[in-house]
Amino acid sequence: MVLTFSHLLYGLFTLIVILTMVFRKGVVFPTLLGTFIIGCFYTGSVVDGLTTIFRANLVAAQELFNIFLIITFMLALLHALRDLEADRRMVEPFEKMMVNGHVSFFVLVGVTYVISLFFWPTPAVPLICALLVPAAVRSGLPAMTSAVAIALAGQGMALSSDYIVQVAPGLSAASAGVDINEVADKAMILSLVSGSVAILLAYILLRRGIRKKGDARIEKDLKGLQSTATSNHKAKTKHVTFWSKTFAVIVPLTLLGVVGFMIYEKLLSGRMSGLEGGDGAAFIGGVAAVLLLAITFAYGRQHALDYISNHITDGFVFAFKAMGPVIPIAGFFFLGSPEFSGSILGVEENAPALLFDLVQSVQDYLPQSAFLAAFSLLIIGIITGLDGSGFSGLPLTGALAASLQNNAIDASTLAAIGQMGAIWTGGGTIVAWSSLIAIAGFCGVSVMELVRKNFIPVICGLMIATVFAIFLL
Repeated sequence: MVLTFSHLLYGLFTLIVILTMVFRKGVVFPTLLGTFIIGCFYTGSVVDGLTTIFRANLVAAQELFNIFLIITFMLALLHALRDLEADRRMVEPFEKMMVNGHVSFFVLVGVTYVISLFFWPTPAVPLICALLVPAAVRSGLPAMTSAVAIALAGQGMALSSDYIVQVAPGLSAASAGVDINEVADKAMILSLVSGSVAILLAYILLRRGIRKKGDARIEKDLKGLQSTATSNHKAKTKHVTFWSKTFAVIVPLTLLGVVGFMIYEKLLSGRMSGLEGGDGAAFIGGVAAVLLLAITFAYGRQHALDYISNHITDGFVFAFKAMGPVIPIAGFFFLGSPEFSGSILGVEENAPALLFDLVQSVQDYLPQSAFLAAFSLLIIGIITGLDGSGFSGLPLTGALAASLQNNAIDASTLAAIGQMGAIWTGGGTIVAWSSLIAIAGFCGVSVMELVRKNFIPVICGLMIATVFAIFLL
């Protein structure tokens, strides 16, 4: 493998993007500029460099649109509930469980972890954000802290082990040439160590911001959960109170029924029931759409034809306004993945793997001691996670684990460490162009600010888990 000037440019702009994030500045400018310059040099044409920018953004939009769509349908549903004032009634039972912001933080962590462990975080997020986050915010937990709790428990601790579905340990084990159970068991232990450290550290860092009930800032956060737009729809039924109480019961029971059905499918069909990840999110999105139809008809009668259009439009506007900047960032990092670079650069065969080639190029220089080998795998896992997937780098970290094992540390342990780095990063908790944007969207917070809140707890958790693996696994 020979590194080209395009590889070096990609590495340079990746470093620039990371440094820009560290200094808390926007990264859209350097990612767009980097995409253009790399496109020009790789293709040898300024015209092709210009089309590379468009294609990168188009590919990113196609890959992320499912997240935008689930945000749209769930927000449209919540807006329809707000018309009936059923949203407040719906969270009243959960408020009894969430007595204050401190308890709410750990309730969100526990529920998110259990659901995400079975179905991955993608379908878990809209359920939790619809049912529990409003109650948590009313108890005094800020929306940003709620988002941190959900991200660390779901996108981080649950997904990094992937112990139930076992897609991640399967990829790591196959590339490392070891038994899947060895990797899965060690990944489970490391995910609990890294997750416990990250969640406790995040709580310690953010606990001073937890409010008392009745704080004036709570209403501001509640408005942010469903966008700040106010509805001017008028009820066309005389039984608003009846329908409000009815749907305040039907909606949470339906969503809980969705969870029950998914668990039933899991137990009936085995490890892969067909409702994990994107399929599970699609199922929930469809349920939300049907509930939206029922609520708008009950509230607006014949005017539901207009009301539902307004709700969906508002949902799309909110989703793109809040998450739109993520698309060019994702486009740049998709450019570094062979899965997408061919479509972006217009290459039909031998698509370049700019990011992965850079990582593989240093393989021969990686140290052989257990300590340095483990941290090298962790860093490489984090770098591969920058593509916003987390899973795409696992074949690479698994292969490197096999080549770096020695008498002090075996391949399965190294593979599990690499898996932690890749999925905690790209799964994701510390990159904005991952499914983290769904959490930020539902909680009404800035995705870049959420990344910054997660960064220190996640990195500390990963480092401690790596040290734990070296000495105790």
